[in-house]
Amino acid sequence: MRQGTIWINNEQAGILKETDEGYRFKYHTDYLNHKNAAAIALSLPLQEKEFQSEYLFPFFDGLIPEGWLLEIAHKNWKLNPRDRMGLLLTTCHDCIGNISVREI
Repeated sequence: MRQGTIWINNEQAGILKETDEGYRFKYHTDYLNHKNAAAIALSLPLQEKEFQSEYLFPFFDGLIPEGWLLEIAHKNWKLNPRDRMGLLLTTCHDCIGNISVREI
């Protein structure tokens, strides 16, 4: 099982997990209790309940590079372009915007 911490503005917001059944995302309780807590996406609103999906959540999939940047990731790290979780964990440490993903 691969996992990554999801950070918003340098605050740890939750954990994304890849399992045999698909993907799970859960906000940290401490983050939910923070007065300035913000949802990472409209499709992933703030809640204590864990989100589950058979496929990588579209928001996270959208963070993965495309085109020539994806080709660079494929060549440099020998990543399979179909390994979406591997690409996310390897290439999204410093995404555009306030979200970052760090492998556990």
